[in-house]
Amino acid sequence: MKKVILLALLLPLCSFGNFWGETGHRVTGHIAQNHLTGKAKRILNDLLDGHSLAFVSTYADEIKADRSYSKFSAWHYVNYPLGMRYEDSEKSEYGDIVTAIEECIRVVKNKDSSRADRVFYLKMLVHFIGDLHQPMHASRAEDKGGNDIQVQWFGQGSNLHRVWDKNLIVSYGMTYTELANELDRGVSRKECKKIQEGSIYDWVDESHEICGTLYESVEVGEKLGYRYTYDYNDLLFEQLQKGGLRLAKVLNDLFS
Repeated sequence: MKKVILLALLLPLCSFGNFWGETGHRVTGHIAQNHLTGKAKRILNDLLDGHSLAFVSTYADEIKADRSYSKFSAWHYVNYPLGMRYEDSEKSEYGDIVTAIEECIRVVKNKDSSRADRVFYLKMLVHFIGDLHQPMHASRAEDKGGNDIQVQWFGQGSNLHRVWDKNLIVSYGMTYTELANELDRGVSRKECKKIQEGSIYDWVDESHEICGTLYESVEVGEKLGYRYTYDYNDLLFEQLQKGGLRLAKVLNDLFS
């Protein structure tokens, strides 16, 4: 009986192991909230019952422990060979983060969709745009998106995927509101518009290209610490900022 209880307690922790951590998703949601049009704000406020984008941004990970949602597992990422464009790659029969975003947009935009479906896929969309900007979510299949590349993070066991999901952002020590406000401070209208250019296909290929650089940033078993944070915090912040501003663009277009 004790073993059953222990397994029940551990299962959610194991299920939530691989994602752009809660802080990262809430940062992108908070930034996006600041760049919504008035019309998008009103529609989102209605669909989300007054909750913020930051509040719902982690929903797609929270449901992972429920096996009835297992079909959505493959929607959090995409794997294709480095140096290749997404459009030229072989697509998974289970879907990927790009097809997931397209499906979410389709359902939310469809006026014939039920309210429950629109709300569900809207929450998923908010999350997937965040995941799209975590470079290891646009990675290669042979090492499970960096999960098999074991490293040490300040003396603790980790892997390349987890370093970019959680370790870097947690080590920085800011709350999601503190970090979001800093990253959104002083962004000009011109800079914002530049970041929001392109399509989902452009953005996934951008993350994929960055991913190639991250593979070169470590060796298996390497001890990572302050030096790595000095070298890569700016890139982390840039991806969080892009995720937030582009999420706003997607939602503003969706509800225009």
